[in-house]
Amino acid sequence: MKQWIIGLALGLSFQVMAAPPPVSYSVEEDVFHPVKARNGMVSSVDAIATRVGVDILKQGGNAVDAAVAVGFALAVTHPQAGNLGGGGFMMLHTASGKVTAIDFRETAPARASRDMFLDDKGNADSKKSLTSHLASGTPGTVAGLTLALGKYGSLPLNKVMQPAIGLARKGIVVNDALADDLKQYGSEVLPQHANSRAIFWKADKPLAKGERLVQTNLAKSLEMIAENGADAFYKGHIAEQIATEMAKHGGLIDKADLAGYRAVERTPVRGDYRGYQIYAMPPPSSGGIHIIQILNILENFDLAKYGFGSADAIQLVAEAEKYAYADRSKYLGDPDFVKVPEAALTSKAYAKSLAQKIDLNRARPSSEIGPGNLTPYESDQTTHFSVVDKAGNAVAVTYTLNTTFGTGIVAGDTGILMNNEMDDFSAKPGTPNVYGLVGGEANAVGPRKRPLSSMSPTLVLKDGKTWLVTGSPGGSRIITTVLQMVLNTIDFGMNVAEASNAPRFHHQWQPDELRLEKGFSPDTIRLLKQKGQNVVVKPAMGSTQSIMVAPDGTLYGAADPRSVDDLAAGY
Repeated sequence: MKQWIIGLALGLSFQVMAAPPPVSYSVEEDVFHPVKARNGMVSSVDAIATRVGVDILKQGGNAVDAAVAVGFALAVTHPQAGNLGGGGFMMLHTASGKVTAIDFRETAPARASRDMFLDDKGNADSKKSLTSHLASGTPGTVAGLTLALGKYGSLPLNKVMQPAIGLARKGIVVNDALADDLKQYGSEVLPQHANSRAIFWKADKPLAKGERLVQTNLAKSLEMIAENGADAFYKGHIAEQIATEMAKHGGLIDKADLAGYRAVERTPVRGDYRGYQIYAMPPPSSGGIHIIQILNILENFDLAKYGFGSADAIQLVAEAEKYAYADRSKYLGDPDFVKVPEAALTSKAYAKSLAQKIDLNRARPSSEIGPGNLTPYESDQTTHFSVVDKAGNAVAVTYTLNTTFGTGIVAGDTGILMNNEMDDFSAKPGTPNVYGLVGGEANAVGPRKRPLSSMSPTLVLKDGKTWLVTGSPGGSRIITTVLQMVLNTIDFGMNVAEASNAPRFHHQWQPDELRLEKGFSPDTIRLLKQKGQNVVVKPAMGSTQSIMVAPDGTLYGAADPRSVDDLAAGY
């Protein structure tokens, strides 16, 4: 396991609204050393998948080719979150300057109903929304990856999928991360299903570190997709197996749901922060809107003057986060079904009105904060990977099964684990989901709707050129983790490795607690408590996979030290 240092205290001081500090790219002077390359860079949660992506780049593929190869490889090497049976989002900046978003979020089956996750007393039943066959939405990953490859890639599908097929058929050696997750999380869901147990168990125990995981059925499914494209998943044998599995056990996904699924290309959410351009995922992700909303609030303060890790800087960010998460609870949902007030939420004027409510010396209780009046302003387990190629194409992908191993259900003979993304809907307005997030009517369950997500693949540009590619898993903490990567690099002048190593904090409005990782000064914690923050110190959050591009085109990558077996690599 990597060792990482988290006791940073940078005493930086700049004038209010001054240009951000220049980022040093001199590795010899860095406290933490990013990986350096000229021709391409990949950062993912799994070393094998990262090397697959780098090999595709070496073979002449572009960043999209490599990203698709990594996405399929992670379905084999990182089954906790890498997937064919889930969904996610992709942010893409092409070498020609186009920035676009691909939404391959799961959709609720056509037979889904508003109160399907309530018990006979009208209360939300988390077992229904997390571990039953009802918990799965119609998967989007295969549609999303093939859409991206067909429109923006340069290599054929069967070529970029060959590494994943080989890994599934020949097997991989179980690493620390997979062994730990099989033991800690997999034991709760996988052994309950014969198909899953046959893959991930040996006798009466989960596979252990050093043992070989062979996924023959998954290899066959991958081969079908490589030969026949997305139709193999949504209309062929795989679809038949998924529909049959659901019908046998009370699930709702049927062949019509699968055949009717479409990935959607959307216009990214865009913001400007201290001279940088922020492009992030639009709804049904809440991440892009609220990252920009929080940045807009914080632009009214000189964070660099207070310094990284100071009580005052944390106070400002935490209070801004409360307002954003309160708005999330009311206004965010699937834009194909509800009107999301994106312009108001990302308005600089609205942000200024919220900034004026923030007291540097007093934490406002969450009970005193609610969703804002927008009328005047109208006009855990997930995985992320980032890829940049020598031509300047940049890709950020976050995709997931939702919780670790999803439902734990493998559909028939496909070898494909199914998601439990239906839990991301608001089963009952005001009732928190598994991540403690509160939602409202805008995110209620409905046929063919896409559940609200916090996944936040993000691109930061400077003068029209890619400057930072980042994203993270972490459920409700994704938004604040990605936010801090932006703040650490722009406001506090950190390189990509320093920004990844720095300790993190999080506030999501409800519950009213300020969560800190270990590593912050006891004096900082004491001062925050004096301001009225309900401080709790909890385990590490996030697993960022990030790439920074220097003005001369040099690529710097960093895999998050909170994860084991992840890797940033280039050539």
